[in-house]
Amino acid sequence: MIGTLTLTPFNAAAILIVLAAVLGYINFRFLGLPSSIGLTVMGAVASVVVVALDELLPASSVSHDIAEFIAGIDFHTTLMDGMLSFLLFAGALHVSWQQLHRGRWAILVLSTIGVLLSTLIVGAGFLWLTQALGYAIPPIWCFVFGALISPTDPVSVMSVLKRTSVSPLLEATVAGESLFNDGVGVVVFAILLSAAVSGVHLDLAHGALLFVEEAGGGIVLGLVIGWIAYRAMRSIDDYKVEVLISLATVMGGYAIASPLHVSGPVAMAVAGLIIGNAGVAHAMSDTTRDYVHKFWDLIDDILNTVLFLLIGLEVVTVPRDTGLLVLGGGAIILSLAARSLSVLLPLSAFGKARAAGPVVPITLIWGGLRGGISIALALGLPEGPERDVVLAATYAVVLFTVVVQGGTIAKVLAWLDGRHRHPTDI
Repeated sequence: MIGTLTLTPFNAAAILIVLAAVLGYINFRFLGLPSSIGLTVMGAVASVVVVALDELLPASSVSHDIAEFIAGIDFHTTLMDGMLSFLLFAGALHVSWQQLHRGRWAILVLSTIGVLLSTLIVGAGFLWLTQALGYAIPPIWCFVFGALISPTDPVSVMSVLKRTSVSPLLEATVAGESLFNDGVGVVVFAILLSAAVSGVHLDLAHGALLFVEEAGGGIVLGLVIGWIAYRAMRSIDDYKVEVLISLATVMGGYAIASPLHVSGPVAMAVAGLIIGNAGVAHAMSDTTRDYVHKFWDLIDDILNTVLFLLIGLEVVTVPRDTGLLVLGGGAIILSLAARSLSVLLPLSAFGKARAAGPVVPITLIWGGLRGGISIALALGLPEGPERDVVLAATYAVVLFTVVVQGGTIAKVLAWLDGRHRHPTDI
């Protein structure tokens, strides 16, 4: 006799891998959609069908059971304290340091000033939107939403870049911005959330100090662990040990970031850049280089597959409220407007917009996808009426960016490529 399946971490992982494999096969065999879009759509459609069945069949509790399964996985902890470190490191491995250096000013401005500007624009707009629709939530929570939805998701962005043919400089700029604005956004989110939960007036000077400590500390930690790993790899020639060193760098580095009160995402991005550039060029043999890239490509693909499936399945956790659907539509328009302004204004201020032409800003705006990180942050909010509003708006924006923007970005870039030359500088 088969007993009840207990949702242990292993069983939860097994269910997700089996689902991802089955749906991935169906997508590849019959639908032909990009993996990230196909899995997100199929997961969302499956969730909607389950919810609809529960509405039609009052005795059914399938959606409740699935919601409990999703809650048991704890998306926030799974992504923020587990998957994210691997995904950021794997993504940073393939970013060229030379091209990143050429686009350094655009990356620096967009990942700091751009995120802060977008947070303010989204927060102010969301405050007006919620009041207009009758969802009176405290203003600070509107800016919490602004912080979690403003940074582009490096996992989603890099998944899209793999399917496009942009110039190496533009690819490095888009990828670099998404890697670092993610860490910046998480820090800003944590500062605003702390003020929202405690009810204490936000001290801008204290918030700025925390920001510098978290982000700056993350850079320093990434440099230290990346340098240690690089020196260790350079002193030996054994691909198995060197792959293990790269794995230890990610897991060990991310584990010590929290007790040190520094940004783990920023540290992983910096460490990945060091190993992917200096490590690959000077510390690895051809055999080791091949194994390291294949190992992290496989990790990246598996975790991406599971992540986008989870994003689709998370629809069962969104409150069923028609008003929230309208709010979600408004949040999509608001996030696009904020992204446009937070890209165009900084680039214009630094005189880069005209020199770069339309290719750069359009790529940055339409390629500015949000993904699992935004959902994880929203799901990690404390229970309350504010959480339902923020979660619904977050899910709407993420679903739109992954499916609509992610599904059309290749065509948009192909059209731009036919009309404008690639930028030589940003």
